[in-house]
Amino acid sequence: MKALVAGATGKTGYRIVKELVAQGIPVKALVRDGEKAKELLPAEAEIVIGDVLKPETLTAALEGCTVLLSATGAAPSLDPTGPYSVDFVGTKNLVEAAKSKGIEQFVMVSSLCVSKLLHPLNLFWLILVWKKQAEEYVQKSGLAYTIVRPGGLKEEDSDDKVVMAGADSLFEGSLPRTKVAAVCVAALSNAASRNKVVEIVAQPDATEKPMAELFASV
Repeated sequence: MKALVAGATGKTGYRIVKELVAQGIPVKALVRDGEKAKELLPAEAEIVIGDVLKPETLTAALEGCTVLLSATGAAPSLDPTGPYSVDFVGTKNLVEAAKSKGIEQFVMVSSLCVSKLLHPLNLFWLILVWKKQAEEYVQKSGLAYTIVRPGGLKEEDSDDKVVMAGADSLFEGSLPRTKVAAVCVAALSNAASRNKVVEIVAQPDATEKPMAELFASV
């Protein structure tokens, strides 16, 4: 197995890279800023320069990889096209590149509540709408996929236990980004994660369960 992580210098993406390295999985980090990547990412990660909005850079980046994890996302800005471009078009470009290179599994970090049109997050240029459109594109692609919808994202880790449910089951809750990364990487080695949308939060009073059991329960 060899992984490509898109959005590798993002707050969740770089944690995915670190988790892959910790698990001994070879990883390429797709980044736009090589200098930032060198400062942020583990030395074991292979840095490749590319952009999800430049399809020609993606097939080259995927060379030698068998799985792709996408943690891309539009940064808050005054550009109304941001979520459409990054979250939807960027994901489409990744999917098409993955299909052309025979990628075995596509893991996408999405968001809780993407099906709720009136959610406050959609005030940010319909970001959840475009994430949902991206999810549907992945689901229709023919690729084996795992779509991970985390709740509110926390920077600090905690001892809270991961709670996992199927699509449109959880509508509130939060969890550390490190746990999102752990779920994404665990999906690669759990057959029960294939072709599923999983929603995740973390709770202090939840029962701790192995990742395989969590995926199998959805």
